[in-house]
Amino acid sequence: MKCAFAYLIILLIIYCIAGLLIVANRISIFDNFIRLAIYCGLCGGIGGVTYCLRGIYLNACVSKNWDALWLPWYFIRPIVSVVCGVVSCLFLKAGLILLEAQQPANPTNLAFYALAFIAGLNVDKFIEKLEDIAQVSWGIKKSRTAQKDDSNARP
Repeated sequence: MKCAFAYLIILLIIYCIAGLLIVANRISIFDNFIRLAIYCGLCGGIGGVTYCLRGIYLNACVSKNWDALWLPWYFIRPIVSVVCGVVSCLFLKAGLILLEAQQPANPTNLAFYALAFIAGLNVDKFIEKLEDIAQVSWGIKKSRTAQKDDSNARP
């Protein structure tokens, strides 16, 4: 548990430092879309780390049922969350995911970052949504994993 916690804190620090370095132009990214995709990936990663830290808290402290068999999940989930953050940016830019909030007069990328954070925070539901979009748009069937009932999934 301590190893997973340390890993997650280090990842959180790396994600935050990378974001700050990009904001401070210490890392030059000239293309605005690439910058947006990286920010979305970082926001997704922060969402994933947040979810994993919450999982440690709930499983180790609240329900007292920590199981080391779940360690791979704690190590992989934040990385998958980064990928989902980037993918959320792609789907928003492509118009395949629409936000129903009113658009302000001076639009910002905050909606992209918020969706990326949510995609990283709740990877399972985000992937389900993407599979729904793929099924409706292109007739692609859902994966076998999405068709299973994950009612006993943890954390």
